[in-house]
Amino acid sequence: MSPRATPEHPVPGHAVCLDLRAPLHDPDGVVRAALEAPQPPGDRRFVVLDDAEMLVAHQLLHERLSSYGPARIICLAVGAPGRRTLHRSLTLRPRNAGVLWLLDEPDDAALRPLVDIVSGPEVFGAVLRALAEVVHGVAVPSARVLEHDLTEEARARSWRQAVEGLAGPDVPAQAPSTDGAPAELALLLDESVPRSLAGHDWLPAHGRAGGLLLTCEEAWDDAVEGHARVRGPAGFLAGADRSPDLPGEIERLAGALKRLRTAVADTFAVAGGARLTAEHRGHLRDRGVELPEMPREISRAGIVPALRDHTYELIGRGLPLRSVAARLAALSSRTAPAGSAARLQRLDEICPPEDLHRMAAQQPFTAGGSRPVALVVTGVLALLAGLWPGAGWALGPGTGVLAAVLAHLMLRRRPNRSPDGRLDGGGSTGAAPRLFGGVVGGILGAAVGQLVGLPLWAGAVTAVLAVGAVVGLALRDWTRAVDDWWARMDPGHAGPLLKEIQDLVITTAVHDWLFADVRHHCAEGAGAVARLLRGLAATADAYAYPYEGNGPGSGRAHDHGPERTAPSGGADAGTGTAPGEAWSWGDWADSAGDDLWSDGPDEDDLVPEPRKPESPAPAKPLAPTGASGDPAPAWLERRHGDGGPALVDTLLADLVEGTVRILDGCWAGIERDPANAGRLPLDERLTELLDETRVRLERDVAASPPPGSGDRRDRPDAARLTGVAPDAVARLIAADDDPDHTVPMCGPEHLRLLSHDPGAVRQVRFVPETMRRGATGDDIWRGTGEDVEWTRAGRHAGVLRLVPLRPDVVRIVRAEEAGTP
Repeated sequence: MSPRATPEHPVPGHAVCLDLRAPLHDPDGVVRAALEAPQPPGDRRFVVLDDAEMLVAHQLLHERLSSYGPARIICLAVGAPGRRTLHRSLTLRPRNAGVLWLLDEPDDAALRPLVDIVSGPEVFGAVLRALAEVVHGVAVPSARVLEHDLTEEARARSWRQAVEGLAGPDVPAQAPSTDGAPAELALLLDESVPRSLAGHDWLPAHGRAGGLLLTCEEAWDDAVEGHARVRGPAGFLAGADRSPDLPGEIERLAGALKRLRTAVADTFAVAGGARLTAEHRGHLRDRGVELPEMPREISRAGIVPALRDHTYELIGRGLPLRSVAARLAALSSRTAPAGSAARLQRLDEICPPEDLHRMAAQQPFTAGGSRPVALVVTGVLALLAGLWPGAGWALGPGTGVLAAVLAHLMLRRRPNRSPDGRLDGGGSTGAAPRLFGGVVGGILGAAVGQLVGLPLWAGAVTAVLAVGAVVGLALRDWTRAVDDWWARMDPGHAGPLLKEIQDLVITTAVHDWLFADVRHHCAEGAGAVARLLRGLAATADAYAYPYEGNGPGSGRAHDHGPERTAPSGGADAGTGTAPGEAWSWGDWADSAGDDLWSDGPDEDDLVPEPRKPESPAPAKPLAPTGASGDPAPAWLERRHGDGGPALVDTLLADLVEGTVRILDGCWAGIERDPANAGRLPLDERLTELLDETRVRLERDVAASPPPGSGDRRDRPDAARLTGVAPDAVARLIAADDDPDHTVPMCGPEHLRLLSHDPGAVRQVRFVPETMRRGATGDDIWRGTGEDVEWTRAGRHAGVLRLVPLRPDVVRIVRAEEAGTP
């Protein structure tokens, strides 16, 4: 924290603090700065630190605080321990003003928590009301306060972890996923066709591309139908005049495919990926592509809202800024239209030119399988046919001749030969091996049948089986040979190929032409948001170590000069009481101060002579210090924790919420000009967010919600943030009204100035609402009185007792009477 007694920047909702103590080089500037601090109209509050002997001299400065309207003032009058009277101006009279006289002259380290407590709106109002009930509106405070805070190490660690959780490490670009993406972005990512365009005729038959597509489909249908007719027994046994012209149909199919591929490639190359215009539509229509109007599922106006929702959804998942930026950068790259010319590579993959050349080339027709095998098989079948005694001499060789004739018929009716002979890929069916094997086998079978002398019925059966096997094998070889030739020509894949080409044209028409403007807008918008998030992450990185060094965000950056210290001639020096050492209020009742002061001299500035100790006083232990190293005053007990389980998550949630609010102001610029929106200056706004969050971390461990977020009841309580239980606070607040529970902010020699009427003392109990929020069963607060001020923020809780002065100690003086100009 800053070594100054007053905060460097006004805390929202708190009174504005200003320091008018000497040495003061520009008092008018201090008052002017306080007046310029934002405060709600009609509720202007100020906490003024001033030297006790200068209250009248500074009357005009105090009056100027009401220049912009009625103001309420609490003045902390410091010092003047040797005076027996306090001169107070009319400006500081109740009910809109009051004075707390700090006779022990605390240094800034001791003043800082008191200023922090009194400037809070709830305590400010309670103290001002209490001062209005005491004589002349002047009292000496006595307090016992508990401070729940973090150690410096815990504060630095939790802040660093929260900022690092906000920014995140550098991550490589990730492929965008359609999971969880809004419908508008998912439509661009998966390159699907909107449902409303499912029935649109993209390639009408009367257009160039549609006509070529129709010709290809007809040629493919004819080729497939011809292949089905040829491969069966009818195609083998039918006359040549009934056979379809398969080579001609395949040639026509290959030619149509080449023309269609050329037309599509020409359209892709010419159309490009520019934003769609009426002229662009005309060029596409001339090439046979008919584009519809934009579908209802997507529009340019809906892209930036979809990007906003997607960005917030990713942030809501807990992803740091750099991870979200990486995903948005990948989204930008994925949705950026590369132009239809980039689809040419995909067209080459679908329909390579070499496949069309292979389809148009003539392939030989080969039937009958292996020739040695055919020779052996035909010979065996002929041998079986020749086993019929007598008739086998004709049936055996005749079976071989039948096999050869069928093989020759295959060659004559081969499917790779046009009826007119214009196209002929040649062929081989193995007729000669079958003839040779059949004749040899038939003669051998007849000889065996003659020697064995089989019955007539056995010979007839073997002959019939052999002839049937020859015919069946011929039909099988024909079908296999036709299918093999068809597979080598490969016209069968033309059907799926046509479907892929058509789908490619439709995808290109939708995403590269119809959606070109939308994709440009999405790519530029996603890229702009990614750049903004990276810039915010870089700014956050610079503020991850505010408690180390004087770099950006460092707490030392706001230091303003040396710290004030109590003068050596103060009250503590005069009594032998160590600074901050408490003394018992029991001495108050035994004091004979009334007689001593009533008989003394009448000079206002009389300073009592210090008492000299009879022997050197023993060394007193140092006052307890806080996490910041400042010594704690005797009335303040500091309890510092290492951070509760919800601290880092709460800080991170506040930073994320603030970052989202920063981004909220950027979407209009992204919609209007996404190319330049990525260079919007957000560093200052993020710096303000980081500073505000860090101030709340220092003020009340971020227990209070950020400005503008409302009072959320689900926010963690102070115990879960600090790691310090609130039991001691509950016991202090529930304690009886015993003066010994508090520590006066004056020395024992000042008891003569105080009123001895216990009923005139006013007491203010205060506890931050965050300390009881979430407490289990609220049992520990059961004994709390109704007069407790539950403050909205802060890390201090305790009791502040206001002890009035004797009526003759305070004198009301006009500035004119004191000779002040």
